[in-house]
Amino acid sequence: MLRQVLHRGLRTCFSRLGHFIASHPVFFVSAPVLISILLGASFSRYQVEESVEHLLAPQHSLAKIERNLVNSLFPVNRSKHRLYSDLQTPGRYGRVIVTSFQKANMLDQHHTDLILKLHAAVTRIQVPRPGFNYTFAHICILNNDKTCIVDDIVHVLEELKNARATNRTNFAITYPITHLKDGRAVYNGHQLGGVTVHSKDRVKSAEAVQLTYYLQSINTLNDMVAERWESSFCDTVRLFQKSNSKVKMYPYTSSSLREDFQKTSRVSERYLVTSLILVVTMAILCCSMQDCVRSKPWLGLLGLVTISLATLTAAGIINLTGGKYNSTFLGVPFVMLGHGLYGTFEMLSSWRKTREDQHVKERTAAVYADSMLSFSLTTAMYLVTFGIGASPFTNIEAARIFCCNSCIAIFFNYLYVLSFYGSSLVFTGYIENNYQHSIFCRKVPKPEVLQEKPAWYRFLLTARFSEDTTDAEEANTYESHLLVCFLKRYYCDWITNTYVKPFVVLFYLIYISFALMGYLQVSKGSDLSNIVATATQTIEYTTAQQKYFSNYSPVIGFYIYESIEYWNTSVQEDVLEYTKGFVRISWFESYLNYLRKLNVSTGLPKKNFTDMLRNSFLKAPQFSHFQEDIIFSKKYNDEVDVVASRMFLVAKTMETNREELYDLLETLRRLSVTSKVKFIVFNPSFVYMDRYASSLGAPLHNSCISALFLLFFSAFLVADALINVWITLTVVSVEFGVIGFMTLWKVELDCISVLCLIYGINYTIDNCAPLLSTFVLGKDFTRTKWVKNALEVHGVAILQSYLCYIVGLIPLAAVPSNLTCTLFRCLFLIAFVTFFHCFAILPVILTFLPPSKKKRKEKKNPENREEIECVEMVDIDSTRVVDQITTV
Repeated sequence: MLRQVLHRGLRTCFSRLGHFIASHPVFFVSAPVLISILLGASFSRYQVEESVEHLLAPQHSLAKIERNLVNSLFPVNRSKHRLYSDLQTPGRYGRVIVTSFQKANMLDQHHTDLILKLHAAVTRIQVPRPGFNYTFAHICILNNDKTCIVDDIVHVLEELKNARATNRTNFAITYPITHLKDGRAVYNGHQLGGVTVHSKDRVKSAEAVQLTYYLQSINTLNDMVAERWESSFCDTVRLFQKSNSKVKMYPYTSSSLREDFQKTSRVSERYLVTSLILVVTMAILCCSMQDCVRSKPWLGLLGLVTISLATLTAAGIINLTGGKYNSTFLGVPFVMLGHGLYGTFEMLSSWRKTREDQHVKERTAAVYADSMLSFSLTTAMYLVTFGIGASPFTNIEAARIFCCNSCIAIFFNYLYVLSFYGSSLVFTGYIENNYQHSIFCRKVPKPEVLQEKPAWYRFLLTARFSEDTTDAEEANTYESHLLVCFLKRYYCDWITNTYVKPFVVLFYLIYISFALMGYLQVSKGSDLSNIVATATQTIEYTTAQQKYFSNYSPVIGFYIYESIEYWNTSVQEDVLEYTKGFVRISWFESYLNYLRKLNVSTGLPKKNFTDMLRNSFLKAPQFSHFQEDIIFSKKYNDEVDVVASRMFLVAKTMETNREELYDLLETLRRLSVTSKVKFIVFNPSFVYMDRYASSLGAPLHNSCISALFLLFFSAFLVADALINVWITLTVVSVEFGVIGFMTLWKVELDCISVLCLIYGINYTIDNCAPLLSTFVLGKDFTRTKWVKNALEVHGVAILQSYLCYIVGLIPLAAVPSNLTCTLFRCLFLIAFVTFFHCFAILPVILTFLPPSKKKRKEKKNPENREEIECVEMVDIDSTRVVDQITTV
């Protein structure tokens, strides 16, 4: 009883609101426009988010804490000496992969000379500044002897060239660790790719070579020069390739990911304009009908204007509050399109159900009472789900900013639908009541006047006048609308046909089967190449890297951050045991083995061991670079203590398999907790992968919980709690199917797809809630009758919004970007699966599942029996026979 009272009270409030807006249409149509112009003007000077890590890496992660600890122990400039990969922080750098179109050996004489020429050209790059020209020698990372650090593969190629020049045949390159003439062992697993080896790991050929150039960025000027050097580096590599067409080069810099991520916005511009044109055209067509008076083409256009004003207002607010633009914002207009258009079409559908002999104010009040309650509840659902996503509980900044922007846009869209679109409906209502043309606003002449006009004139001004129609004909005035006619006369009877239902149930079982098959194969994606434009340096470089350099994982730093008894044999065995199964490419491991072989650690006191350790660094040439991996602390009695140490590990795992690398990280983390030695493991890629799965699923998880709570509490606001039960089951079915088919369509569960799934919850409720509400609240008659009635009442609005939404998505599929590709596939699946449920699954299932509909049966009472008298009347003038039934 309480729910019915609340339901009627809310309908009364919205009815009075509609009457008030209809009384002041000029104010309510002007205020949103002025607010949008004032707030949206600030968006003309928007800022772009430059840091991809800030957007896509989990904000609160253990990897960031580990990075700070590593940076405090081992400075970056010393770490860059180990040019195995980005060991601590990427910084500024330039990379190039050199390969051949014909899979030639890049270690032969021709290609070796070519790579060395490329190296020389890169080192000669100049960055002009006022009064000085900077070269690589001025901005490179310096070695201990104040010379530029270059890749060890360059030294290998130089020694190979000298060996050939002197006809020396004893020089051999081994893989993945080789030795230089100064006795140093260097790791080349990430510098030689597509390697074919002889016995004893001797390299026979290599299909690719990778060179890396690290730059300093210690201050603003240095960083600016380094950024310009990176740009010149890419230009130099491209020019070098043009003059050497038989080789293929893939340049990449520290700025490439950021530039390619933001490039999606630029390449999407013309496709978004095409999408807007298609949506405008479809919206106008959906609101048009043959009757030129009752047709509402302007309302289709004004519905899109309403959405645009809300989006512009939200963008202005985000910009004024210090928010920065990024490419994920491309999804916000499509979120607005799905929700806003359905609300406007639902209002138009309610307008068609009002009586034409009523005043415009009364008709508007009836529209608000009929449609605004469900629209308010679905808007509240959007605000709650996206609001949770915008909260601090969301650990990925890109998802949080997207949800925040969507929340603001949806809130203003709700206000503007109430005010701007409602006022527009009032103006078109007056045009209709005055029998003016819906497009040209010209008075439509009476039929007898039209008979004297040409055929094209009569076609454009076709209208039905109320004084020429009966009550029954007036009720069917809007049936000339194509979609209304299609649903009422054909589709409703077809979908509820007894012979059609088994096939629909069969299709649903097939749908569940394929969805389950995809759901069991869901993969969580943390590959950053999934968010950039396709024809870019990032995609080309990443593809080449995965093809040629995927034999080994990124180099993982193994850092011992406590003072341990290195002279103790058991400690040495523990350290080597923890790194078992890895390729150890650091001198630290070699030195531990050196100590064990000499057996010098047995019985030696700590002071003798540390003195020997320090002397080894100063005297032994084979350990000349070992001091990079040990930190000493000198005490008051000249005793030296080892504060921290590190070694570098490479796992035999595929970089293309991100799940395998994530499992490796988790395994090492668990090992660090249970081990006797305190150590951490780190690589810059861990910042993106660390707890990525849990951080990624948190917004969706929290949104689902908030949606369930809102559905539970809203059960007291709707007239029947069974509505919420059906809505919950429908949402679960849709989301399950979308996740399954999304996986089968090769879409990973990343930041973009999770945001789409959050939107999918609300999109499903948007379309299914009014349909289910009408069915559940229907009394008497049969289930089939109320299914037909629900489709006739709300099916047109659902179909109109679906058509507009799909034509708006189609251009998105052609955008050359992985981000928009993911966006298109997810949104298309959400729209298609929801449409399948609204027009096939629910209409069939509801015909044989609760709630039941009982026919009203009249008690037969002989005393109160009705007598029916049939009187036949004949119209003499027209010779028509009229049957009149009279109750006596």
